[in-house]
Amino acid sequence: MTELRFWLYQARKNPLSLVGIAIVLIFVIIAILAPFLAPPPEGHIDAYQIPRDGYSPTPKPPSQEYKFGTTQGQYDIFYGVIWGTRSAFKVGLLVIGMVLVIGILLGSIAGYFGGLVDEIIMRITDIFMAFPPLILAMAITVALGPSLNSVIIALTLVSWPIYTRLIRGDILTVREEDYVEAARGVGSSHLRIIARHILPNSIYPTLIMASLDIGAVVLSAAALSFLGLGAPEGYADWGQMIQFSRNWIVGPPGNPLAYWYTVTIPGLFILFFVLGWNLLGDAFRDILDPRLAKR
Repeated sequence: MTELRFWLYQARKNPLSLVGIAIVLIFVIIAILAPFLAPPPEGHIDAYQIPRDGYSPTPKPPSQEYKFGTTQGQYDIFYGVIWGTRSAFKVGLLVIGMVLVIGILLGSIAGYFGGLVDEIIMRITDIFMAFPPLILAMAITVALGPSLNSVIIALTLVSWPIYTRLIRGDILTVREEDYVEAARGVGSSHLRIIARHILPNSIYPTLIMASLDIGAVVLSAAALSFLGLGAPEGYADWGQMIQFSRNWIVGPPGNPLAYWYTVTIPGLFILFFVLGWNLLGDAFRDILDPRLAKR
């Protein structure tokens, strides 16, 4: 209970952190209530497939039937952004979850044991980090075949080296502490020393980085979908919805904002989702960073 109060106190010290928590909670509620906010049509096989009203390339403005209008190809924007929230959480949480597992495992082995094992793991991470992340992710996605699962795999493969290097650096510092030496002296196994003594005292910077990176991962996934390398056509994905609007960002002469809703609405969902996670990452930093806690 005392620790919970301390966390709440640290979060309240930064009002923007509370704003971030509120934004993320709103998106969580939207994702949970998606079947009620935008119920799939009767007989709809895949709930993530956006309903469409014909095949006309010209978007329709917001109406009673289509609250946010339709995109090119007559896909329902409201349905797409609501169910796209679930897609965003799926991509962000899956990628960061897998990256954390890989990064913590390899970083712990490299940092704790050192020597040849450390050299091999670090040289492999250097190879991955030598390529621009988005370009490498594009190449991997093309090789695997455009799909949302390919995007998840690609973003995981380009992200794990950063986490491995970060956790390794923190473990290199912690492994020489007296309490680690004491654990070795009483005969504790390597696994027990890493799990009970080293990781709990070195993992906080990695967790802070992970909370900040969820928004960045979703942004990268949206970029890949915009390029046609993400989910199949018609799938509820914010990046793909931006792609549908690329020919309608500027309206006809004399009415340049005629189709503003096609790009603005999915763009705002991406903007606030990323902003919420960035502010939430600041909250985690305020709570978990002991140097800030002493201020």
